[in-house]
Amino acid sequence: VQLVESGGGLVQAGASLSLSCAASGRTFSAVAVGWFRQALGKEREFVAAIEGTGDRKYYADSVKGRFTISRDNAKNTVWLQMNSLKPEDTAVYSCAASYYSGSSLYLHEKYIYFGQGTQVTVSS
Repeated sequence: VQLVESGGGLVQAGASLSLSCAASGRTFSAVAVGWFRQALGKEREFVAAIEGTGDRKYYADSVKGRFTISRDNAKNTVWLQMNSLKPEDTAVYSCAASYYSGSSLYLHEKYIYFGQGTQVTVSS
């Protein structure tokens, strides 16, 4: 599975952005997809994840209620809709794929395929 992110950019606080993660491969529905972010000088953190069927979704407390993760397996794509963006959301956002499920999806080490990342910058 190869993953390619797009949709990053520079926005003002309060604005919205939608990131997409396009995957290659015929087994896309078999993998969960997660989003992680890493701000300059900070550790990587979990943002959101969605299981292969799309039935279960997981969010970091810091984005719950503002971000929504979704997927369309027919299009081999996962989206991260980000609303009410804050300056502290500024980071490189990367998607990743995992064969795990449940609480394991919060852990970066449970993923085996990774995208290259896309920069999101939120100005105050």
